[in-house]
Amino acid sequence: MFGAAAARGVDVRGLVWRSHWDRLAFSSAENRTLERDVNAAGGQVVLDMRVRVGGSHHQKFVVLRHPGRPERDAAFLGGIDLCHSRRDDARHEGDPQRQAMAKVYGSRPPWHDLQVCITGPAVGDVETVFRERWDDPQRGSRSPLRWAADRLRRDTVHTTPLPAQLPDPQPTGPHPVQLLRTYPRRLGGYPFAPRGERSVARGYLKAIGRARHLIYVEDQYLWSPDVARAFASALRRSPELRLVAVLPRFPDQDGRLSEPPNLVARSRLMRQLQEVAPGRVAFYGIENAAGTPIYVHAKTCVIDDHWATVGSDNFNRRSWTHDSELSAAVRHEGYAAGLREVLAREHLGRREDEPGPDLADLFDTFAAAASALEGWHDGGQVGDRPPGQLRPIRDKPMSRSTRLWAGALYRLVYDPDGRPLDLRLRRRM
Repeated sequence: MFGAAAARGVDVRGLVWRSHWDRLAFSSAENRTLERDVNAAGGQVVLDMRVRVGGSHHQKFVVLRHPGRPERDAAFLGGIDLCHSRRDDARHEGDPQRQAMAKVYGSRPPWHDLQVCITGPAVGDVETVFRERWDDPQRGSRSPLRWAADRLRRDTVHTTPLPAQLPDPQPTGPHPVQLLRTYPRRLGGYPFAPRGERSVARGYLKAIGRARHLIYVEDQYLWSPDVARAFASALRRSPELRLVAVLPRFPDQDGRLSEPPNLVARSRLMRQLQEVAPGRVAFYGIENAAGTPIYVHAKTCVIDDHWATVGSDNFNRRSWTHDSELSAAVRHEGYAAGLREVLAREHLGRREDEPGPDLADLFDTFAAAASALEGWHDGGQVGDRPPGQLRPIRDKPMSRSTRLWAGALYRLVYDPDGRPLDLRLRRRM
């Protein structure tokens, strides 16, 4: 698709994370293939490793500009990667082009994800995020080995400067959009964020601190003491506040070394919040009509039906401080409530023309639906399957020795800290 656009004269530019080895369940070979094929068609795609050690460029966005036709300008951002397994829909039957995942997800893993389409002046803001990275004068990698390998493969891309940025499109609606970002503090720095940027974390901390009725979360990960403290503080302060989180029932990888670190920190956070606010927090996984678990890759949060985000960032320290992230926050009651209702209808198995639960009823409605479906499974699946996708999350217990090594691996590898040292010591974002 991108190659065809370049061949017909479209100026196609791409910054794609170089990634780690495929043998570590990453995608360096596939990303290099995309770079090579699009460039052969006339595009300019660059493999970008200007990240902290062990980090990634995790931003996922596409900007479309149309000189002379600004009404067609748009930007897409959220959690959806340009790779296999992502092409699914609300039926959640999975992508025919599958990504290898844990066995529990079957031969065609179902996938739940979110992307937002932005029009109007904020398109220019998303384009600026790209331009800052494109214009960064540092080399795409600090590794001489990678430089040599690129030359041997003739992968070196000769880029040209971007054309002047077009004026922002005119407003197309009443929704105020704010972009939130994460960049780490790294050796050499980013010219546009020399000490990194943590507006994703700051935006969440500010919004969670003002929550009074309902925090609704859909996320791939729910880790980190920083995240736990933010939620716990809000729940203690507001006795009417409830928290609902839709998460993967199982990690995407089920290896002996990969699965426990994914679960050890999540289980601890869930236990902590249930102790802080018993009866006011709930954690659910989802499954399709065939009973296959759906992998939740969405990254969204709706607070009190007034503030909502869709982005690339997860609720963990890695996304708040270490990797590059991009999220769109919208403070608009109609948008936030509509987003929550769309998601709730899907998880409850309701038709698009049926009403979703309102803000006050969602917690109890989800609990009743999940209890019915769980009871049907526990009872041997006798009778008609209850509607909906929701199942309570029940992480399997781990031995003390497993918790010790998995916890250490989680802290060192899975959830690193990308803040400057002074902010780490002061526990500030």
